[in-house]
Amino acid sequence: MPLSEDEQRILRQIEEQLQRDPSFGRDMHHRRASSRRSVLLTGVAALACLALSIILLSVSPYLSFVAFIGAVIAVVFAERHARALGEAGLTHLSESVRSRLGGASNARHTRNQNDR
Repeated sequence: MPLSEDEQRILRQIEEQLQRDPSFGRDMHHRRASSRRSVLLTGVAALACLALSIILLSVSPYLSFVAFIGAVIAVVFAERHARALGEAGLTHLSESVRSRLGGASNARHTRNQNDR
C-alpha cells in the first residue's frame, strides 16, 4: 500500500533529522543498556525488600508490611522496565545473567552428565 503525500513528507523529515544527528544510534544503545541495568536493579531491590519483610516480621508486622509494599513497587517497576526492553532485550539479559552466574552451575551440569 503506497504512502500518502503527508506520510512521505513526514518520513523524509525523519530521515533528514536522523542524518543530521549522528549520535542517535549511540543514544539508543545507552538507553537500552540503562534499561537492562534498571531491570536488574529493581529485581534485586524486590528480593531485598522481600527478605527485609521476612526479617521484620519478628520486630513489627507494620514495618514488615511497609517492606512488602516496597517489594511490590519494585516488582512493578521491574515489569515496566522489562516491557520497555522488549523480548530481544530480555533474552540478551537472561543470557548475560546466566553467563555471569552460571559458570559454576554449568561446571556442575557437565560433571553430572559425565558421571552418567
